Amino acid sequence: MPDEFAIEMKGITKRFPGIVANDGINLQVKKGEIHALLGENGAGKTTLMNILFGLYQPDEGEILIRGQKVKITDPKKAIDLGIGMIHQHFMLVEPYTVLQNIILGAEPRNGIMIHYKKALARITELSEKYGLQVDPHRTIREISVGMQQRVEILKTLYRGADILIFDEPTAVLTPQEIQELMAIMRRLADEGKTIILITHKLKEIIAIGDRVTIIRRGKVVDSLPVRDTTTEELASKMVGRKVSFVTEKKEAQPGETILEFDNVTAYDDRGIQVLKGLTFEIRRGEILGIAGVEGNGQRELIEVLTGLRKAASGTIRLRGEQIQNRSPRQIAEMKVGYIPEDRQKRGLVLDFTVGENMVLKNYYTDRFCKNGLLQFDRIFQHASGLIGEYDIRTPSEKTNARALSGGNQQKVIIAREVADDPDLLIATQPTRGLDVGAIEFIHKKLIEQRDKGKAVLLYSLELDEIMNLSDRIAVMYEGRIVGVLDPRKTNEQEIGLLMSGGKTGEREVSA
Repeated sequence: MPDEFAIEMKGITKRFPGIVANDGINLQVKKGEIHALLGENGAGKTTLMNILFGLYQPDEGEILIRGQKVKITDPKKAIDLGIGMIHQHFMLVEPYTVLQNIILGAEPRNGIMIHYKKALARITELSEKYGLQVDPHRTIREISVGMQQRVEILKTLYRGADILIFDEPTAVLTPQEIQELMAIMRRLADEGKTIILITHKLKEIIAIGDRVTIIRRGKVVDSLPVRDTTTEELASKMVGRKVSFVTEKKEAQPGETILEFDNVTAYDDRGIQVLKGLTFEIRRGEILGIAGVEGNGQRELIEVLTGLRKAASGTIRLRGEQIQNRSPRQIAEMKVGYIPEDRQKRGLVLDFTVGENMVLKNYYTDRFCKNGLLQFDRIFQHASGLIGEYDIRTPSEKTNARALSGGNQQKVIIAREVADDPDLLIATQPTRGLDVGAIEFIHKKLIEQRDKGKAVLLYSLELDEIMNLSDRIAVMYEGRIVGVLDPRKTNEQEIGLLMSGGKTGEREVSA
């Protein structure tokens, strides 16, 4: 029956300069199901959903909502049709309260005044019905990322949405928040809401999805029930080849010590001590993984090491030379590469070209600058070589970084940092929000650096990634290293125990 479909998109084509983002896509989503939209970074998933939400207009094709042909000219029209979208990068006003954000633009009125009591009652009702507990009176900047996402979901529900589009919703969440989100999504579907989940996380699709549609390079490859497939099959359909989930690597050959932290302390932005006598070392030819529940000082460790935060006391030595409290440029010039956690805020200048982003760290050197003038021919030639080597999907080296998918933006950063031939490469959440193909590629690059005798410091919230890549795992808890483990002799339970402040057994090694 046609009316069983909440959404039908027929022959949707969308072109941008130099690229066909969607190429004759057909998509059918049943009422009350969780439908996963799977594809590599840049496959066209978000573009398709931006069309459904009215942010883009298709060049060709038609859309039916609940069996009725519609023209979705803008997000307001989409909202009127009961469509809500929870974006990967939240659309919230930080100084406003949770309540103010939820009702923004849809405020109930009592005369000319906003009827906050009525709004609060409705929000409380929605929170309780769907398990979306929030404090309506706290400001956005005061709550966690997971809570901010709940606010975004409540925003869409408050406006009457019964079709919810989630764009990479777990990319910035902790493992516990991911479990909570999945429970919320299942509850929404059980209440009759239709969910579209844009993702490339295969485990999550298997855990929560009813049906999955796979898009590759702008075209639908397949659409099938989740119960009829496996992660391996989905991965190969997504990238067009067999994907390895375990990174092949030979035995590490550690050499001289490159980096030493000796009793380092530091404070966060609130003046609270977050590093409490941090001590560890890393040697050439090894990957040291930093594991820990978010908020135990990992981010401050990276900031102190890269010159973005002052150390209050203690010593940091790079190849025997003290570097604590030097400027970021001074530290970078000492052959330190840095893949930042937030690629858009700290890794790239989005309105610069790919070529310009490739030389952000060394544009002022003789190689790219002459008499104070940038040599753009050299810059773009340098970038062109890296684009080929790192398989960066971009129309050209002169395309703005903003136009690239998340995975390709990450490849730009990694290409830039590795091309400088660092002795120490700091990789913080290097595969956050990336598909399995991009993850496989980046893991291989990190192993390559290790095998070339470089020291790699890896910080990730993904335990699978830490255990897969690391030669040693340093576990952080409340600003200290509480144990250093051999990944071949430990397991997730033992690491998890240390991460939560518990004791471990005989395998614990002094930091």
